Amino acid sequence: MATDPKTIIAGLIFLGMLVAGIWFVAMRMQANRAAALEAAAPKVAGQDELEGKAHNPEQFDEPDDDILDQLGEMLGENDED
Repeated sequence: MATDPKTIIAGLIFLGMLVAGIWFVAMRMQANRAAALEAAAPKVAGQDELEGKAHNPEQFDEPDDDILDQLGEMLGENDED
């Protein structure tokens, strides 16, 4: 056994640094896991922000005749039953 005071002090410093390192890694893992779970959680309508914008958002204000005709065909309004 080494009973030299310098060896004992060095061992205690090493042990303290080891415990502090393990504690730091454990806290970091916990924070990263919480952030990952929050990022991967399902989004409720209105809580998520969609990136990007339409080049010409005014085009969606009023439907044109072609779109109205297509919608009428899908709803079956043009069928003579």
